[in-house]
Amino acid sequence: MLGVNPYLAFRGTCRQAVEFYCNALQAEVLFSQTYGESPMADVGKPDHIMHCTMKIGDSTIMLCDDPRPGDAPGDSNISLAIGLNDPARAQQLFDNLSAGGQVTMPLGKTFWAEAFGMLTDKFGVKWMINCEAPQ
Repeated sequence: MLGVNPYLAFRGTCRQAVEFYCNALQAEVLFSQTYGESPMADVGKPDHIMHCTMKIGDSTIMLCDDPRPGDAPGDSNISLAIGLNDPARAQQLFDNLSAGGQVTMPLGKTFWAEAFGMLTDKFGVKWMINCEAPQ
């Protein structure tokens, strides 16, 4: 397993949050892509951030503009993102975490990953599993 990172989702204010964190925390943007710059242009507004990775000191956080139309009451904007490079292990962790929970996006191949999926576990914690191509 490569690690677990916090993933923050915003309602159209991700770009402003990135600028704020860069100034307030001397954060560095490692990667940023809008929905319009991606093959998923039809999912969100073209100028909204689909994914951004930032380095803050020795830590990494990820951010995006959430394309969902609305939140459920009490819905958090924070997910934990697990990064791996072993598809079988990604499937195992996805299955383990989704037991008794709710799958938001089934684990499957995407344009950026060998496998990606999202779920909320039975305790209400949101998870993202992202598996790069095997090394």
